[in-house]
Amino acid sequence: MRPRKACLLVLLLALAQLLAAASAEGPDEDSSNKEDAVEEEDEEEEDEDEDDDDLEVKEENGVLVLKDANFDTFVADKDMVLLEFYAPWCGHCKQFAPEYEKIAATLKESDPPIPVAKIDATSESALASRFDVSGYPTIKILKKGQAVDYEGSRTQEEIVAKVKEISQPDWTPPPEVTLVLTKDNFDEAVNDADIILVEFYAPWCGHCKKLAPEYERAAKELSKHSPPIPLAKVDATAETDLAKRFNVSGYPTLKIFRKGKPFNYNGPREKYGIVDYMIEQSKPPSKQILALKQVQEFLKDGDDVIIIGVFKSESDPAYQQYQDAANSLREDYKFHHTFSTEIAKFLKVSPGKLVVMQPEKFHSKYEPKSHVMDIQASTEDAAVREHVLRHALPLVGHRTASNEARRYARRPLVVVYYGVDFSFDYRAATQFWRSKVLEVAKDFPEYTFAVADEDDFATEVKDLGLSDSGEEVNAAILDEGGRKFALEPDDFDADALRAFVTAFKKGKLKPIVKSQPVPKNNKGPVKVVVGKTFDSIVMDPKKDVLIEFYAPWCGHCKQLEPVYTALGKKYKGHKNLVIAKMDATANDITNDRYKVEGFPTIYFAPSGDKKNPVKFEDGNRDLEHLSKFIEEHATKLSRTREEL
Repeated sequence: MRPRKACLLVLLLALAQLLAAASAEGPDEDSSNKEDAVEEEDEEEEDEDEDDDDLEVKEENGVLVLKDANFDTFVADKDMVLLEFYAPWCGHCKQFAPEYEKIAATLKESDPPIPVAKIDATSESALASRFDVSGYPTIKILKKGQAVDYEGSRTQEEIVAKVKEISQPDWTPPPEVTLVLTKDNFDEAVNDADIILVEFYAPWCGHCKKLAPEYERAAKELSKHSPPIPLAKVDATAETDLAKRFNVSGYPTLKIFRKGKPFNYNGPREKYGIVDYMIEQSKPPSKQILALKQVQEFLKDGDDVIIIGVFKSESDPAYQQYQDAANSLREDYKFHHTFSTEIAKFLKVSPGKLVVMQPEKFHSKYEPKSHVMDIQASTEDAAVREHVLRHALPLVGHRTASNEARRYARRPLVVVYYGVDFSFDYRAATQFWRSKVLEVAKDFPEYTFAVADEDDFATEVKDLGLSDSGEEVNAAILDEGGRKFALEPDDFDADALRAFVTAFKKGKLKPIVKSQPVPKNNKGPVKVVVGKTFDSIVMDPKKDVLIEFYAPWCGHCKQLEPVYTALGKKYKGHKNLVIAKMDATANDITNDRYKVEGFPTIYFAPSGDKKNPVKFEDGNRDLEHLSKFIEEHATKLSRTREEL
């Protein structure tokens, strides 16, 4: 055979083999594709089955089970539905379950039947949030899609009766008990009321929306009180003059008015808390002392300042003025009054006097035993307030965990730590060291001095680096702006303390700052702040700074991290804006305007106004809301040349 023909034959044979192989493999590929398609169809069917399961309304012992997925579809065409929001672990819910099943059976027999359903609020979180469920069980009656709170007893008879009452065609919701105030009726309402609580709100405010149902429930409850205590609300976005008049700068702002005089509301924001707080606020701010023995006990065993107004009788105009003035300080101090001539003689005063004094254990040769002020009908509230505040603390008081926030917030504060115990067996030792502090305190009236038990403030002592000092007595100065100064461990006496305070006054002390190491590379989208760099980064007067205070173990902080990083990337090109974070468990915040009571806490520190940071209060910590917060408060947003 010629070579050319032989090559051609080989090529033909190879082609034939390839075709044969291709025809052999073809059916396998087809079948494989078919199998894949079948599997995909099976998966789709499984997904559809799962969706069907979510949409299907199941029944347990006559009670329908509703979920986020099927709720709207189910209630869409129902005139009435009874709902219970429960938690599987809730004891009250378990106890209520048999009664609820009886209710379901009864309402099923009504004409027309009324469906009774339950919702696991722990798993169906969207519904729980939508209906403002904050406790278990929560019962709501749905009429044509509108929820009506049920607040009666959890009995079959009462719930069935209420459902049937609401199901009547002519039933309408009762009017709101909360009064609606405008510029036209505000003054009349607050001037005539002995006490009234007013909420200034914004319709778009999330916190206001959350407060609204609790506020209305409290209003209903307090309307039954004897005498009734009214609650009112003002739309601050519409009534801008009223908002400006009462310095409303955030929402919601709540204020108590007594015959037109405003006082800050510092109470809870849920029904029972509001009710209890307002009932307490409606009582007189001062309690009457009838017997001299009570005054003697205050002096002998008391731990706090003693405030007593001495008057002729309840009709004494000075007495009424005293009551009015006491209202502004009633949450921080206990006020007393007396009409007893025996007590007046003991206190060495005549009627029409305000006496402020300290318990005997705080008396010293460097200060008077009491401070007396004349009170007349014309005396200003501010004068009474100033007198109380000026003499509320002894020259050297006892700082404790329970009184530090209200009594010892003023700075600078000189604190001496040791085993402080004023009980009979240890009083002499406690007073020995306190007497050393008194010798110095008398010469520095501009500073506050206190002794504190070293065990009660073990964390503070540790942060000052004094835990292992080996000294029986240690001292520190807590300054404005969160700065702290520690006395070098040595034998403690009045001279050592005097030299320490004098050096502080002259600015010669170096502050103690708890801090992680300063990051070597800090060029990421989110700048890391530590104790040593707080002032240079956050307090930089030329830059706007958004600072997040977090804890490494905090779940909410971990959830926020990717969002916060994205926020940093979004604004990285803005040279006058810094997005920063700080581990508040490992670093000192060296400015007390940035208070952290939970994690995460976010502040915006505007350039040129670092002493007035704006706290991020919105519960939605997503990129959109954080960006909006920045845009609202930024003093100047400008991109770098490279970005442009």
